[in-house]
Amino acid sequence: MSNWLGLDGKVILVTGGASGIGKATAESLKDAGAVVVVADMSVETGDELDGMYCIHCNVADPAEVTAMVDHVVEKYGRIDCLFNNAGINRPCLLVDVAGDHPEYELDVAKFDQLFGVNVKGLFLVAQAVARQLIKQGDGGVIVNTSSASGKEGSEGQSPYSATKGACDSFTRSWAKELGKYGIRVVAVAPDIMEATALRSEAYDKALAYTRGTVPEKMNTDYSKSVPLGRAGYLYEVADTVAFLMSEHAGYITGTTLNISGGKSRG
Repeated sequence: MSNWLGLDGKVILVTGGASGIGKATAESLKDAGAVVVVADMSVETGDELDGMYCIHCNVADPAEVTAMVDHVVEKYGRIDCLFNNAGINRPCLLVDVAGDHPEYELDVAKFDQLFGVNVKGLFLVAQAVARQLIKQGDGGVIVNTSSASGKEGSEGQSPYSATKGACDSFTRSWAKELGKYGIRVVAVAPDIMEATALRSEAYDKALAYTRGTVPEKMNTDYSKSVPLGRAGYLYEVADTVAFLMSEHAGYITGTTLNISGGKSRG
C-alpha cells in the first residue's frame, strides 16, 4: 500500500492526532511510510505515540502554533502535508426554552471556545504550514477536518456546525489562493462515526438534552438514517485522508468530500 500511495518519507503533521480520527489517520499515514508528527494538547513535546514524534500544542495560541511548525522543520527539515484536524464540540441550544439546564445554552464562553479552536486554530495552523510549503517551493497538501453538520446543520450543535461551515469556506478559498504554488487544499466531512473515547457520558447527556430526550433513547438504528445502514469506521476516514495526500488525488482541490455512508446531502 505504501508504494501505491507514494507517501514514503513524506513529513506529515497531524493536529489533534492523539485520539479519534486524528490518531487513526496518523497511524494510517505511518503505515503508508510517512514520517508522522502528532500535535495535541494531551501529549508532551518529545514523547512518542506508537513510534510517532509528539509536540504539545494549543492550536488556538499563535505562539504555540509558530513554535510547533518551527520545531517540525528544525527536526525534519521540511513539511510535506498537514492534516488540520484539531477540533472540539460542545452540544448546546441557542435558547434553553425549558430552562432546566442553563449550562446547555449557548453563551459567549462556549462560542469563543468553539470558534477559537475550530476556526482560529484551523486558520493559524494552515497559515503557518502554508508559509513553509511556499518557502519550500515544491507543493504540498493541506487536508482540513470538516463535518457533515457544516453542510446540513445539526440540532443542538449550531456553533459547531457553524465552525465546520467556515472550514468548508476556508478550504475553497485557500485552494484558490495556494493553487498557483502547487499546494492543494481539501477537506473531509465525516458524519456518524463509531464511538471513540471523545464521546463521554457528559457529552451524550448534553446532546440528548438539546434534542429533547435522554441518552438511552437517542436513535442508534442507523439502518433508518444511513443508506449503508451503519456508522462509519475511523479507518475509512483515515485511509481517505491518506489517498487525498497522495499524487493519485493530484487534481482534487478546493472541495469537501463527504464520508457519510450516503447520509449527507450536498
